Amino acid sequence: MTQLEFAKKGTISPALKKVAREESLHPDELVALVARGQVVIPFNSNHPRLRPLGIGRKLRTKVNVNIGTSRDFPGLEEELKKVDVSLRYGADTIMDLSTGGDLKKIRKTILHKVPIPLGTVPVYEAAIEAIEKRGSILAMTVDDLFAVIEAQAREGIDFITVHCGLTSKAIQRLKSQGRVADVVSRGGAFHLAWILHNQKENPLYENFDRLLEIARAHDITLSLGDGLRPGSILDATDRPQVEELLTLGELVKRAREQNVQVIVEGPGHIPLDQVEMNVKLQKRICHDAPFYVLGPLVTDIGAGYDHIVAAIGGAIAAAAGADFLCYVTPAEHLGLPSVDDVREGLIASRIAGHAADIVKGVPGALDRDLKLSQARKKLDWDKQKALAIDPHKFEDIRKKRKSKTEACSMCGEFCAMRLVSEFLNSHGGPDAVRC
Repeated sequence: MTQLEFAKKGTISPALKKVAREESLHPDELVALVARGQVVIPFNSNHPRLRPLGIGRKLRTKVNVNIGTSRDFPGLEEELKKVDVSLRYGADTIMDLSTGGDLKKIRKTILHKVPIPLGTVPVYEAAIEAIEKRGSILAMTVDDLFAVIEAQAREGIDFITVHCGLTSKAIQRLKSQGRVADVVSRGGAFHLAWILHNQKENPLYENFDRLLEIARAHDITLSLGDGLRPGSILDATDRPQVEELLTLGELVKRAREQNVQVIVEGPGHIPLDQVEMNVKLQKRICHDAPFYVLGPLVTDIGAGYDHIVAAIGGAIAAAAGADFLCYVTPAEHLGLPSVDDVREGLIASRIAGHAADIVKGVPGALDRDLKLSQARKKLDWDKQKALAIDPHKFEDIRKKRKSKTEACSMCGEFCAMRLVSEFLNSHGGPDAVRC
């Protein structure tokens, strides 16, 4: 049975019970959210050592890290270092987007290493196999694609991105739209090329029931991909994007009817004034399914700093109701991220998610801020370091710029915290202050 089936029956599964405890929610409240599809628990029983995780309404905003090889950088060792740093700095999920090297070995190695949900984009492997066997992505068959999906399900993959909403009708919208940046989704581009070349409908849309059978058998959460997400803020909230979203809303309903857990992926490049509206639009059209956003990136000129651009958009999106942030690294739009890029991107997205959780009133979200502020007032550097989101960077800056006083080297002997504390304490407290 899937987690959705358990919840519909009112059964509190062991996985759900653990998530409820982690999120400080009563199990009865959480089981109702899962039953309505507002929360998902990606939990493939074939994934060894997996810790249950909830994504959705009333829960802490989760952050995903994308890793994976390319043909230019096919080495597994570097990706395993990225896994290590992702786990160390608090990633909630990881996606393996490898397109170079031994894909099965890479995926299985990562799967056995991570105790958190692992996601993939199966069309990548299916497309690469088609190139190797038949010389072209366009020669991929429907059975090729579904064979990969089923194989990954048996291996233990917990959630998969499937671009089911990029239909022939959506492509016609794209043609008539006249976008600045056409299609920037790699999976979306594969499907678009295949549809136009073969003059057939998207196999994932046309065979959606077949996809649901596999997902239900292994309790894989479907992440309905946004193959037509805007790749420029000038293309945001246009007809192709909305056309695809309308289809995804229909598929959410079909998936839930078959007891398959589902989330919906959201736009990439969106200007600030459209972020909240996009979240509310998705929630409305997709029946309040958990919303997974890439960034969103709120300007196109931040190359080298796109982790900051994405954190700005991510904080606004999550505060408006987005549930799941896909991190963006400084290498976005430039190249395969390094281990340091992964760390910086993850930290930026975690800050964005935490800032939103404070606004959303997530239980316990403010506790850490309170404790750190109290430690800062007391100039308790050890406690501040322990509470900081990146203790290693905290320590590094302190060592390089340490003051001769107990304060930081910005203010030194003129530290406001120290001066005010001494003044208040020596003059009988706030009531004794006179100006």
